[in-house]
Amino acid sequence: MISKTKIDKRMRKKTNSEIVKTIILAKKNNKWIKLAYQLSGSTRKYSSVNLDEIDKKSKEGDTLVVLGKVLGSGNLNKKVRVCALGFSASAVEKLKKTKSEISSLADEIKKNPKAEGIKILK
Repeated sequence: MISKTKIDKRMRKKTNSEIVKTIILAKKNNKWIKLAYQLSGSTRKYSSVNLDEIDKKSKEGDTLVVLGKVLGSGNLNKKVRVCALGFSASAVEKLKKTKSEISSLADEIKKNPKAEGIKILK
């Protein structure tokens, strides 16, 4: 069991207000508590995912959650929904070409409180 008190202690070290807001939203919902715990940890454990990797690990119409940044290396051939902390400019451009949906983690937590149909990429 992941303790909300431990998440609060780890969150005190965070200086990025966007990440703090995302952790608070995720902590309120038990389905997203694991994500809150991971985000409250070290930023060195965040991941950077290339579009090639997203293309390999997803199917058409999937909702993917990236705990970090999406980078524009490679191509994406599917229409998917990608939620991440950040996107490079080239990744946004390539995602728009495939008419994929882009959103922040905080927006996804608000929109999908039960965490249904998501895949977490690390």
